[in-house]
Amino acid sequence: MNWLIVAGFLLFFLGMMISIGLHEIGHLVPAKLFGVKVTQYMVGFGPTLWSTRRGGTEYGVKWIPLGGYIRMIGMLPPRASDDPGKLRTMSTGPWQGLIESARQASLEEIRPADGDKVFYRKLWWQKVIIMSGGPAMNFLLAFVLFAIMLMGFGVQVSKPVVSMVSECVMTEAQQLKGEKCGPAHRPTPAALAGLKVNDKIVSLGGRPVASWEDATKVIRAHGAGPVTIGIERAGKPMTLNATLIAQDRPSVDDPTKIDKAVGYLGVGPTTVLERQGLGSVFAVMWDVTKRSAEALTRFPQRLVGVWQAAFGGAERDLNSPFSVVGAGRIGGEIAAAKAPVESKIVVFIQLLAGVNLAVGMFNLIPLMPLDGGQIAGGLWEGLKRGYARVRRRPMPGYVDIAKALPLTYAMAALLLVMGTLLIYADIVNPIRLSG
Repeated sequence: MNWLIVAGFLLFFLGMMISIGLHEIGHLVPAKLFGVKVTQYMVGFGPTLWSTRRGGTEYGVKWIPLGGYIRMIGMLPPRASDDPGKLRTMSTGPWQGLIESARQASLEEIRPADGDKVFYRKLWWQKVIIMSGGPAMNFLLAFVLFAIMLMGFGVQVSKPVVSMVSECVMTEAQQLKGEKCGPAHRPTPAALAGLKVNDKIVSLGGRPVASWEDATKVIRAHGAGPVTIGIERAGKPMTLNATLIAQDRPSVDDPTKIDKAVGYLGVGPTTVLERQGLGSVFAVMWDVTKRSAEALTRFPQRLVGVWQAAFGGAERDLNSPFSVVGAGRIGGEIAAAKAPVESKIVVFIQLLAGVNLAVGMFNLIPLMPLDGGQIAGGLWEGLKRGYARVRRRPMPGYVDIAKALPLTYAMAALLLVMGTLLIYADIVNPIRLSG
């Protein structure tokens, strides 16, 4: 057994549990601030492993570490036609009976001394803040982790300084086979132009180059044909002439795709570890947020791929969703990888930050029992009351989210099925960072 994999798994799993615990604190703090009675704060589900009671709240850890919750009293309001705490004993229809049973169970938690400590009586904006606190904590954690990674450790940055010059032109397939340059191979444009290691590229075709990304864009967009290359060699400016050729190369934005007939020079950049500023943290957060939002729109399609990988033996996509178990396995692979410890830490932090961002966005989906369902209810209540105030009409009652319980139970069942599928797939056919 590779103990590094086990240690990495446990370490990442611990990071996930801390993230879940902080997510629930994001709900707990504003709830207590606005005077809502919170009876439980738990990390995990199932039987209680350990707990303690402070200030009327039971804090504890459950045996099944796959989530967490806080329990606030009065989540469901009484029916508008009833006095608080008084409900009909008989209800018609299976769904109506289900709704009233859940409503009754919610109201039974309320004691006469609780008064305005119930959730449903709070102002709409207070409800929104309480329910937004969890996802907001995930976003804050992601930002802090990205800041530690970018500003503390730094990231690998490619500089427009030549680190290698390819001697001959080869296809990707030839390179993967390990072919050596021979008489049958033609020299690369860089070799013919006389480029050398440590040459700094400062311009291409008269256009200034500030980064390796700039150089790559210019070379690829130029296509086949002659181009002047401005360089600095040992501190002295020089101009070289090269004739680029057209090659099919992996896309810069998506290496799984191939760009056809782009310009090719035949040099590699120098990569250095460079600390970034605060602006880079915001830029990375925005970029990862956009990609996470796009991934959410393709979530059902990705689940089909997970099903095929779990039961059909199909190859597991690196970009497929994964469970807490899968995240832990990835953490184990990172720990066992043959790489410097600092690089492992950076990748570890990046993965945990990305997971927090994804969890925060998923919880904002406006469906119960996700946080977004309660947020949507609070916003709808605020909109109705604002409209009534403007129109000088009687103030409407609380939004009755109990009416959405049938959909909530259906959504909860769907989440359970999805979670079970992901855990199973992560056991039998997990995502592997290396072959």
